[in-house]
Amino acid sequence: MAASLQSRARRFWQTLGSVRTGIIVLIAVVIVSAAGTIILQRPLTDPDEIQRAYSPGMLHFLDRFGLTDVFHAWWFAALLSLLSLTIILASIQRFPTAWRFFSRPYRRTDSHFRAVLPVQKQIPISDSHQSLAAAESAFRSMGLKPQRVTDHDETSLFAEKNRLSVLAVYIVHASLLLIFIGGIIDAIYGYSGFVALTPGKSISTIELRDGTKKNLPFAVRCDGAGQENYADGSPKRWWSKLAVVADNREIQQKEIVVNDPLVYRGIRFYQASFGPTGQMDKVVLTAAPVGSANAKELSLGLNETAQLDPDTTVRLSRFVPDFVVRDNEIYTRSNSPDNPAIELEITSAKTGKVAKAWIFPAYANGSQSKESPYTFEFRDLKMGYFTGLQVSHEPGQWLVWAGCLLMGVGLFVAFYLVHMRFWAVPVLDAKGRLVLWVGGAANKNREVFEERFRKLTEKLEQALKNNPQESREEEREATLAV
Repeated sequence: MAASLQSRARRFWQTLGSVRTGIIVLIAVVIVSAAGTIILQRPLTDPDEIQRAYSPGMLHFLDRFGLTDVFHAWWFAALLSLLSLTIILASIQRFPTAWRFFSRPYRRTDSHFRAVLPVQKQIPISDSHQSLAAAESAFRSMGLKPQRVTDHDETSLFAEKNRLSVLAVYIVHASLLLIFIGGIIDAIYGYSGFVALTPGKSISTIELRDGTKKNLPFAVRCDGAGQENYADGSPKRWWSKLAVVADNREIQQKEIVVNDPLVYRGIRFYQASFGPTGQMDKVVLTAAPVGSANAKELSLGLNETAQLDPDTTVRLSRFVPDFVVRDNEIYTRSNSPDNPAIELEITSAKTGKVAKAWIFPAYANGSQSKESPYTFEFRDLKMGYFTGLQVSHEPGQWLVWAGCLLMGVGLFVAFYLVHMRFWAVPVLDAKGRLVLWVGGAANKNREVFEERFRKLTEKLEQALKNNPQESREEEREATLAV
């Protein structure tokens, strides 16, 4: 019974660590990742846009199964964990063989090895020691570092290059694990949200993608924001001047634009949107004493007061963006500033009287109250605007970036480095003649390797010809043959 359970467990782990299982899980990860790029994701997408894009039933289905926030869904983290497990098991099953091949390369040659090696050549020689010395010279000229190997009174040469390429697949596996672990950490401990700020305001709380609130360990203040347009009026860039405030002091400042966030304590603030708030920011007026042409320019916000003279002040008491008159009263028809109405209160310190004056810019720039000692003229209306910031905390991103860099190294080793091995040994051929047997092997790019092997043997033959003793022996053999 115990043996049966052990056998089943072994088969289970072998199946889980098989290449087929890894490919199936990897395809599943790719499919759901593609879905995360096609389906609108929270909080990157405005809630109104999501509601317009999907019917209520479809949106409920997508939210229920986490498809509107794929990369933070629990099942996506579980899928990455399963894929990581298959990679670990596959590596454990195959790594010992690769490590033995890496740590203890096959240096010596025997008759069976020489018989089956596909790439080889035999060069006639007369002296073993001289031929090995010539082979060492040829190996070094090709950028190799030959080693002499002695086994059973037989001395041979061995050289190799780019042995690291044997472990390229495990470097790629390690990089994938770093990327997946970073994604899992982000899915579990990371968060993202959205916040809208108006100039001069600060926040220390953000709204997360699920609608909950999260307090930040610091505050972010908006010192300014704006939009630059192209000649046709379309938006060119949004920008925001942000400041980090902690313990009642300013810690950091930065002007952010799209894809250039403010980063503090691992929390990123991205420029996401910019637009009007629908509320009045400032009204620009000119005020002149009755019967005088000496006008003074004023800039007033709602409920702000300005000094006209030592005894008179004016306050903007009411702003109606789109007014309508009904029963001699002014009401708001909409929040669009298409037909504004502005109410002013002029207070005299001497008499204590308060006069009221209305300005209707769409009908007349000026307005005068019989009780007011000043006349006022409308100049400009500045509406409020907000900057939209996407806030994200991704503690696993350093692992993801490290994995990407390591993957670049692994792919370079896998595709551009070829593990080449060369052997050279003096032996007797089938006819009993002394020859220098030269062989080679490569783990990929065989055509390129064979060309390199051909150049090596040509250099070796040239080195043997340049050896005086070898030349004399060749001449003597030629004479005897005649």
